[in-house]
Amino acid sequence: MKFMPLRRPSPLRLLATSGLLLCVASSPALAFMQVATAQPQPQPDPGVSQSSAVTIESFRVTGTERLEPDTVISYLSLNKGDAATPGKLDAALKALYATGLFHNVTLYMEGHTLVAKVEENPILNRVTFEGNDAISKDDLEKEVQLKSRMVYTLPRVERDVQRILDLYRRGGRFAATVEPKIVKLEQNRVDLVFEISEGPRTGVRSINFVGNTHYSSDELHDVIATRESAWWRFFSSTDYYDPDRMNYDKELLRRFYLNEGYVDFRVSSAVAELTPDRDDFFMTFTVEEGPRYKFGKITVESEIKGLDGDTLAQYLSAHQGDWYDADRVEKSVAKVTTALGDRQYAFATVTPNPTRHKESLTVDLNFVVKQGARVYVDRINIAGNTNTVDKVIRREMQLAEGDPFNSTALHQSEQKLKDLGFFSDVKVEPVDGAQPDRANVKVDVKEKSTGEVMIGAGYSSTDGPLGDFSISQHNFMGEGQDVRLGATVSGRTKQIDTSFTEPYFLDRDLSAGVDLFGTQTDNQDLSSYDVNSAGFTLRAGYPLSQEIRQKLNYSFHADSILNVPSTASLYIVDQAGASTTSSFGQTLSWDTRDSKLDPTLGFLTHLDTDAAGAGGSRKWVRIKLGGTQYYPIAEKWVLSGTAEAGKIWGLDGPTKINERFFLGGDSLRGFQYAGVGARDLTSAYQDSLGGTQFVRGSADLAMPTPLPPEFGLKAHLFTDAGVLSHSDETAIAGDTIASDSSLRLSTGVGITWDSPFGPIRLDFAEPILYKSYDKQEHIHFSFGTKF
Repeated sequence: MKFMPLRRPSPLRLLATSGLLLCVASSPALAFMQVATAQPQPQPDPGVSQSSAVTIESFRVTGTERLEPDTVISYLSLNKGDAATPGKLDAALKALYATGLFHNVTLYMEGHTLVAKVEENPILNRVTFEGNDAISKDDLEKEVQLKSRMVYTLPRVERDVQRILDLYRRGGRFAATVEPKIVKLEQNRVDLVFEISEGPRTGVRSINFVGNTHYSSDELHDVIATRESAWWRFFSSTDYYDPDRMNYDKELLRRFYLNEGYVDFRVSSAVAELTPDRDDFFMTFTVEEGPRYKFGKITVESEIKGLDGDTLAQYLSAHQGDWYDADRVEKSVAKVTTALGDRQYAFATVTPNPTRHKESLTVDLNFVVKQGARVYVDRINIAGNTNTVDKVIRREMQLAEGDPFNSTALHQSEQKLKDLGFFSDVKVEPVDGAQPDRANVKVDVKEKSTGEVMIGAGYSSTDGPLGDFSISQHNFMGEGQDVRLGATVSGRTKQIDTSFTEPYFLDRDLSAGVDLFGTQTDNQDLSSYDVNSAGFTLRAGYPLSQEIRQKLNYSFHADSILNVPSTASLYIVDQAGASTTSSFGQTLSWDTRDSKLDPTLGFLTHLDTDAAGAGGSRKWVRIKLGGTQYYPIAEKWVLSGTAEAGKIWGLDGPTKINERFFLGGDSLRGFQYAGVGARDLTSAYQDSLGGTQFVRGSADLAMPTPLPPEFGLKAHLFTDAGVLSHSDETAIAGDTIASDSSLRLSTGVGITWDSPFGPIRLDFAEPILYKSYDKQEHIHFSFGTKF
C-alpha cells in the first residue's frame, strides 16, 4: 500500500497533483488544456463542415463506472435537435464539472453524435488521521466535512486541511502541519489519510501593557483571560496564544475600565508578535485610559400608560454622585425589565441614554421605557437535550403555555434547571410569538455528564487510612431519576448501600425513593463493641410552598451489638444482643439559597422528627433542628454559618449506644468520630458512650487564593464548636464515667481544588478547647471524579 501526497495544482501539472491516473481521449494536449484552464472547447469532427453548427442527433457516454449514461446526459442540459455551437458545448462542459462528480471531461462531436468522455472522481472508502495526540480522532472527525462514501475532490480536501489547521491553532499549535495523502483501491475507491505534525504548543512568553497609568500592569494581568506561560499551568489552557482570546481580552479590559468609571477608555492596539525562536508570542496591549467619570443626573422616562418613571426609579442600582459603573447600568436595566415583566410587559424595552459632560466629568443617564403589549406564553420550545427527555425540563418550568408572561418566573425556571445538575449551561429567554400578544419561551440547554464516581480518603491516629466509594447516576435514562450504589471500607466500618429516587412520582411534584443498606462497624478501639445493621427506608417528599418542602419516611432495620469483650464498659456489656427498629419520621426544610450546587446567599434550615415503636423492639423519640446561612461579604468571598441541635428520649428504658449522638469527624473537625462526650474510664479503651443531646456550630469563610484563578483553588478558614451531653448512664455512674459537658472548640484551615479529576478538599484542624481523654484527628482529605 502506497501513500500518494496531494499538492496544490500548478497550471501545467494538474493531472499529476491529484494523485490519480487521468486518461485523456482523442486529443491529449487539447483535453489537458481544457481541464487545466477550465475553459473547455468542443473537439471538431474532421468529417463535418465547421461553417455551420452541427445538429445533435444522439449522445454517447464513455468512461462511467458508477453513474448511468443517462444521468451524465441529463447534466448536459442539451437535447436532440439542438445545435452543437461552441457556446452550448462550453456551457455543457462547465455543467458537468460543476456536479463535482468528475475530475476529467472531454466533449466532442463524431458526426451528429455528441460524445462525452468522463472520468469519475473516486469514492472515499474511509478517512483516517495519523500523528494526532493533542486532539482526539473523534474531535477531528467532527471538524472535517469529508466522510466515508462521499465523492472525493481536491478542493474539499484542501478545505478540510484548513479546518484541521484552524482547530490546532485554536489550541495554540501554530506550528502544526497537515499533509493529505491517498491510497488507491479497487473500483475507483480511495482511502484519505491526513498526516499531522502537531508541533509544540505556542505559548505566551510575556504580556505587556502600554499607556496604563491608573492601574499597574500586574492588576491588568488579572483582568484579562490570557496568562503568561509557566510550568505550573500544565492543567490550564489559557497560557497559549489564541487570537480569539486576545479579542476577548480587549473586551475584558474595556469592561474593567468602564466599571471603574473610565468612559473614554479604549484599546488603541493589540499586537501579538512571534518570538525569534518561533516558540512563543509577545502580546502588547496599548491603552488610552482617559479621565474618570461619576454618575450625574439619573432619570427614568416611561412611555407606558399608568406607569410613571418615579415608580420604576426604585429599581435602579445607579445613583448620582457615585463613580460611573457600567455593571450598575446593566443591573438597573435588568431590574427595571424584570419589574416590567412581572407586570406582564414582557417585551417592554429599557434603553439607557447617556450624556457625557467632559467639563464636569459626569455622565447623565435617562432610562427610556417604551410601551410593550401584555404578553402570554404561547409555546415553550426546548433544544439541546440529547439525553434528558423533555418532560424532565418542562416540569421545572414555573411558566406553562397559556400563562401570563412573568420575568421572575422565567428566571426562577432557569435557576431550577441549573440546580438539577444535569446541564453545564442553561439559557431561558423569551422570543417573539406568532401574534403580538404571544411570546414563545426558548429553553436552550447543554448537557453534561451526570454519572459520578466519588472516592473519599482520610487518616486518623486510630483508624489509619480510610476510604469510601460510590457510583451514581443522577439522570438515569434521561428521566431525572437518581440511582446510587456506595461502599465504605476503613479500619472500623464496612458498609454497602443502594438507593433509587423518582423526583416526580406519578408525574407530580412528589418525590419517592427507597434505600437498602447493610453495615458492619468495628468500634473496638472506640467503645469495645461491633454493630451489624441491615434494613431499608421508604421516602416521599412534596412541596408546601416555593421554598418549603415536607419529607416523610419509614425505616426498618435489624441491629446486633456483638463482639463485646470482657474488658468493655459494663454499660456496653449490658446492651449486647439483637434488636429491631421500626420508625416513622419527617423532615421539614426551608430553602432560600440562590443555588443548591454553589450557594453564596440565602439559608437552608431543617427540622427532623422520628419516632420508633410501631412494631420492632425499640421505642424512642428523636428530634433535630439545624440550618446553614450563606452571606457574600465580597466578590468570591462567602461566609457561611451552620448550627444544629438534637435530642433523643428512650421510651422503654435507656437508649442503646447505636441510637445515640456522637460528635467528631465531619460534625466536629479536629476530633475523631465519637472523639468527644462521655467515656467509661474503667474500660480498657475508655469506651465512648455517646450522648442523648448535642449542640454544634460551625463558621466557614471561603475565599480566593493568591494563585491565578485558573488554578481553581479556594481557601477556607473555619471554626467548629460542639457540646455532647446527658448519656443515660451519667446519672448513676459516679466517678467511673468522665462526662464533662463543657464546650469543645477547634479551628483550622482548608483548601479546595476544582481539579480536572473532580473536587478535592484538604482540611487541617487544631483543637483549642478539649479534654485529655478526647480523641483528636487533625487531617482530613477527600476527592472525587466524574464520568
